[in-house]
Amino acid sequence: MSDTGTDDTAHTPNSFMPSPEDLQHWTSVAGRAQQMMLDYAMAQANPGNTAAASLFDPASWLQNPTTQAWAEQSAKMWEQGAAFWTSLTALKPPFAPAAEDDAPKDKRFADPDWTANPVFALIRQTYGLLADQLLTTTRQMTGLDEQARAKMEFAAKSMTEALSPSNLAITNPEVIKRAVETRGESLLKGLKHMLTDLARGQLSHVDPDAFEVGRNIATTPGKVIHETDLYQLIQYAPTTKDVFTVPLLIFPPWINRFYILDLNPAKSFVAWAVEQGLTVFMVSWKSADASMSEIVWDDYIAAQVDAIDTVRELLDVPAVHTIGYCVAGTTLAATLAMLAARGEADKVKSVTFFTAQVDFELAGDLKMFVDDQYLALLQQLSAGGFLDGRYMAATFNSLRGRDLIWNYVVGNYLLGKDYPPFDLLYWNGDVTNLPAKWHRQYLIDLYRDNRLVIPNSLSVMGTPIDLKKIKTPAYIQAGREDHIAPLASVWRLMDHLAGPKTFLLAGSGHIAGVVNPPAAGKYQYWTGDNDAATLDEFVASATETRGSWWPHWIGWVAEQDGAKTPAKGARIPGKGGRKAIEDAPGRYVKQR
Repeated sequence: MSDTGTDDTAHTPNSFMPSPEDLQHWTSVAGRAQQMMLDYAMAQANPGNTAAASLFDPASWLQNPTTQAWAEQSAKMWEQGAAFWTSLTALKPPFAPAAEDDAPKDKRFADPDWTANPVFALIRQTYGLLADQLLTTTRQMTGLDEQARAKMEFAAKSMTEALSPSNLAITNPEVIKRAVETRGESLLKGLKHMLTDLARGQLSHVDPDAFEVGRNIATTPGKVIHETDLYQLIQYAPTTKDVFTVPLLIFPPWINRFYILDLNPAKSFVAWAVEQGLTVFMVSWKSADASMSEIVWDDYIAAQVDAIDTVRELLDVPAVHTIGYCVAGTTLAATLAMLAARGEADKVKSVTFFTAQVDFELAGDLKMFVDDQYLALLQQLSAGGFLDGRYMAATFNSLRGRDLIWNYVVGNYLLGKDYPPFDLLYWNGDVTNLPAKWHRQYLIDLYRDNRLVIPNSLSVMGTPIDLKKIKTPAYIQAGREDHIAPLASVWRLMDHLAGPKTFLLAGSGHIAGVVNPPAAGKYQYWTGDNDAATLDEFVASATETRGSWWPHWIGWVAEQDGAKTPAKGARIPGKGGRKAIEDAPGRYVKQR
C-alpha cells in the first residue's frame, strides 16, 4: 500500500507470468508441433507408403508376434521409468547439491546442473545406484550358463541405458534450458528430426543430404571394368609413373558399402594405396533384393575367385595381393582354403585381414543374436528373400546403444541440434540389404556352430576346406577396442593359418582402427612377436608406435614382392582387355 492508500501491486508486472508475446509464441510452437504430427500421420496413412517405421527399425519389426510381448513389456518399463524420474523432480530440496568431486565422468551428465542443482543431482545419483544394483544383481545370478549370463548382462545394460534420466526432456536440465533459450524452437526441430526418422525407418546420425556418393564421397578416379549380378569390379587410375607388378584386390564386407575405404581424399585408403604405387582394384557388392533370394556363401566365394582371375588375366600376372575386411575377410579365408585344396593357392601372393574372424568361439556380443528365437525372427523379417539393411544397422547400433542410439536421441530429438557433416556416420547409415539364405547360413554355420575351424566340416563350391592348408603370407590387423570383431577373436587367425603371419594391433575399433590415414597423426599401433603362442604373450612383447599403421603395412607388402612395372596399357582403367563400363564408384554402390 502507498501512503495514498492505493494498491501498487496492481501496476507491478509479475515476473513469473509470461508476457502476451511469449504466450503467443509458445502457442505458435504448440500449433506447429501439432501440424507436424498431423502431417506425419496423414503421410503414414497413405496406402502407398511402405516406409513407415518405429524409431529404430522398419515397420514390421514390432509387428511380429515373436517380439510383440517384448515390445509391450518394454513400453510398460519405459512408462514406469519415466514416471519414476518425473516424480523425483517434484521433491523439495532439503538436501545439498553434490560435491564437486562427485561430478559425473559420464558425458551424459556433463551439464553442470546434474551436479549443482539438488533435484537433478538426486536424480542422477539415484539412477547411478539403481543401474549399478541391476548390473551387479545380474552378474551375481546363479544357475546360468555362460551364454545365458551374457544375454542377461546385455539386456540389463541395454535397459539401464534406455532408462537414463538424460533420455527424457523433463528430467534433463540441458534440454530444459535449451528449450527455454530457443523459446521452444529446439523442441520443434527435434520433433521434425524424429518424425523424419520415423518415416524412413532409421535413426539418422547425419544429414542424409550432406553427402552424395561420387560427388563428395567415394571420389577416387577409376572405372568399373567388370560386373556380374553380384558385384562390380573397380580399377583405380594410377598416380605414379611406375607401379608394383603385383596388383591389390580389395574385398570389402557386403553388409556395408565399400567406400568406407574411400570416404574422401584425406581419409581414403584406396587413394593412399594408389599413391604408394599399387594398382588397386575394389569389389563393389550389390545390395540384395528379391532376385538374390537363393544366394548363398558359395556364390560370394565364387565371386572372389572370379575377381582374382579377372585381375590376373587383365594384367597378365600370376598372382594378386588381397585384402578381406570383416565378413569378406572370413570369406576370403574360405576362398584361400578352397584354392589350396585345389592346388591353386599361387593365385594369391598375399592376404591381409582387416578385423576378420574365422574362429567364432570368442566373437563377443553378436553371438547373442544366433539363438533359435532370433533366427525365427530373422526368417519372418526376410520373407521377401532378403533382410532389410535397417535391421542389421539396428543390431550393430544396439551393441553400443549409449553412443549410437541414445546419444543421438538426446542430441537430435530432445536438443534439436543440427546434424554434423560427418562422412563416417553417413556411411554407417548407408545400409545394404542381405540375402536371407546366406545370412541364415552364415549365422548358423559360423557364429553358432563354429564350423569353419573344424577341418573338412564345411565344403565350398564342392570342395571340403581346411584352414590349416592356407600357406599364403598373411597380415592380420585387429582393433584394440573392436566390439564387432573382438581382438581375442581376431587373434585366433594366428592359430589356424599355416603360412608366415604378421599380427598388428591397431588403436581404436572396427572402423577407426582401420581407417587411420598417416596425415591424421591419430591413434597408435603395436607390433610384437609373431611366433607368440598366445595373445597375452604377443601383448607382453609388443612395441607401441604412434600414428597410422598403413606405412607398416605397405612395407610388408613390398617385402612380399617389390618388382615394379610402368603404369601404362592395362594398368590404366579401360585401356586393357577390359573396357570401361562406367566411372567409379559405379551404380551398384548407389542402389538401395
